[in-house]
Amino acid sequence: MPATLDDQKRSAIAEKLADIKAIQNLIIDNEQQFLSECSDNHLRHRLEDMLEDDQKNLDIVETAITQYGIQAEPKPTVQEFVSQAKETLASSRLSMYEKIAQHELLKHGQVMSGLVVHKAAQVVGQDIEAAIAPLNTVNFENRAHQEQLKGMLEYLGTLELTGQEPKQGLWARVQDAVAAATGVVGSAVTQTSDKESADVMDLIFMDHQKARTLISEIRNAENDDQVKALFGQLYKDLVVHAKAEEAVVYPAVQPFYGDDTQELFDETAEIEGILNELKAMPSAGDQFMAKLKELKAMIGDHTRQEESTMFATIRKNMSSEEQQQLGMRFKETKQSLQSQM
Repeated sequence: MPATLDDQKRSAIAEKLADIKAIQNLIIDNEQQFLSECSDNHLRHRLEDMLEDDQKNLDIVETAITQYGIQAEPKPTVQEFVSQAKETLASSRLSMYEKIAQHELLKHGQVMSGLVVHKAAQVVGQDIEAAIAPLNTVNFENRAHQEQLKGMLEYLGTLELTGQEPKQGLWARVQDAVAAATGVVGSAVTQTSDKESADVMDLIFMDHQKARTLISEIRNAENDDQVKALFGQLYKDLVVHAKAEEAVVYPAVQPFYGDDTQELFDETAEIEGILNELKAMPSAGDQFMAKLKELKAMIGDHTRQEESTMFATIRKNMSSEEQQQLGMRFKETKQSLQSQM
């Protein structure tokens, strides 16, 4: 087996990503509960929109974990916190104001966790930055949600203290804050706002980017240990990617991509062959780097074909929904393969 990157730092990031996913599930559960308890149309509309965003964001978090390539469980303390939070927020003793206040703190925690993961990725490796890039969208939306939740708290707090809704001027100021926060998001959110989940082309492209980054890091590694560790991750990522494409993507595109599909099968077989040659070589020395250069060229040819002609054919022949469904199958296949390696 090749060396892997499951060292302390990378495993810690994997665990943090698992924590983020656990909290994201809690956030969704909370919002579903709030909707079941809330009859105020002002709040319901905002909660419904927020829930829709958060369900999409859960898919983005899962995508980032899959792209990262290291599966982990949430910390026991986080699992315990989630259990206690569910029990607390289900209590009829808490007012809606108190529940929303706790929810806003969860959103703040998610923002900070996302930022910390990005900072850690900058320290540990560019391949991690590439893998977790989708989390940017989640962070931006969570910030916008915080502003909306603050507006809800002002509304609920005034209502609970006085029995009356706040003046429209107050709510208008809150809406201005929401609009300002949402504007900061820019294209990072709007790029995917019309999608329920990442489509197959998004996922394949992210895999390609990560592979290119890892190869660059291997070529610039400072010592043999780094080469072994980085190649271990590259080997795992590319084998999983290739097998998932062979199992899910290529059969799906073959009816309209025709004979070119066989070329993709042949290229992935060649790539796996070169990977196994590299795996059997000493990682120090010119022979390894020469073979790595050959791998880089082979991957370059393969990814250019996929990102140009195959992607164009997918766009022409598959609806947006079909592209997303294929992406989901591709991601699930990768997750299954990762758990076996």
